[in-house]
Amino acid sequence: MASSPITMMKMKLNNCSPPSTAAVAARFLPLLGPHQIRFRSSVASLYNPSFPRTIITRPTFSSSSIITAAMANEASVKVIDGKKVAKDVRDEINAEITRMKDSIGVVPGLAVILVGDRKDSATYVRNKKKACETAGIKSYEVCLPENSTEEEVLKYISDFNDDPMVHGILVQLPLPSHMDEEKILHAVCIEKDVDGFHPLNIGQLAMRGREPLFIPCTPKGCIELLHRYNVEIKGKKAVVIGRSNIVGMPAALLLQREDATVSIVHSRTNNPEEITREADIIIAAVGKPNMVRGSWIKPGAVIIDVGINPVEDATNPRGYRLVGDVCYEEAIKVASAITPVPGGVGPMTIAMLLSNTLLSAKRINNFK
Repeated sequence: MASSPITMMKMKLNNCSPPSTAAVAARFLPLLGPHQIRFRSSVASLYNPSFPRTIITRPTFSSSSIITAAMANEASVKVIDGKKVAKDVRDEINAEITRMKDSIGVVPGLAVILVGDRKDSATYVRNKKKACETAGIKSYEVCLPENSTEEEVLKYISDFNDDPMVHGILVQLPLPSHMDEEKILHAVCIEKDVDGFHPLNIGQLAMRGREPLFIPCTPKGCIELLHRYNVEIKGKKAVVIGRSNIVGMPAALLLQREDATVSIVHSRTNNPEEITREADIIIAAVGKPNMVRGSWIKPGAVIIDVGINPVEDATNPRGYRLVGDVCYEEAIKVASAITPVPGGVGPMTIAMLLSNTLLSAKRINNFK
């Protein structure tokens, strides 16, 4: 019996093994003109002067020459190291906090409210606390049981809103199903909304000539990675895959602010592969393992992979491994630069949270 389309999709998403020689040739052939193969990369050329911007071939070429070109690009692709950039950001924050403490005696404070016992949320909160300690930010933590009432959470938010020692408040999501997430997030004072999810912050982000108090942490981290790796955004075609309020939508708004021409690919988009293949910059934030294949990627594109998805792996002691929304093994044969998973965007999210907390402390205390 033939496999259903859903079954075939699951097989495709969970299998990102290197393709065969014939498969690679088939993937590259539609993208190439009869006379040359072009790899464009602002990032790779900055860090590797010998990077071949144009590889000239004969008008008639074999699949082996295509494979050679693909291997050359794989060797030249720049891995965007989110761990290193996040550490650099934390070091910069620490230096600025020291300056502020010495000048006015103020140490930024971040309050985190965790409701329930989800392991992933608890791990994330622990990582935030550790990052705060490294950067010199004072951490306040409230852990409430799953059956806590909405009123209890709102009471803690109110207390932190009024506490002058707290400059940032973060409510860890998701909340238990019996709580009104929108109501709770709106209760956070906008001046302390370091997550950047308050509707007034998002509204200011969407409007030209306006400045939000805070930018959502993950999209902010994506743009920071592009800046730190000297990726030109202005005038480039960018595609954001996913339109969530947390990542996709604000990421698209930020790219627009950087003067990119932005398209958003979502679950109702026709021909997503064709649209994505036009992009110079791809931000993938859809939560589907290995959805973006090599055939979706324009040669020389820069890829920011926000996805972090567990897939079964019997060879791993944990029984699973983490992969992104982009098939990394295929993407490195085509892209000029890419974030790994893990170790790419993830560390930047926490670093940007610390950055927003410092910004809040400076603004509240009028410290320049």
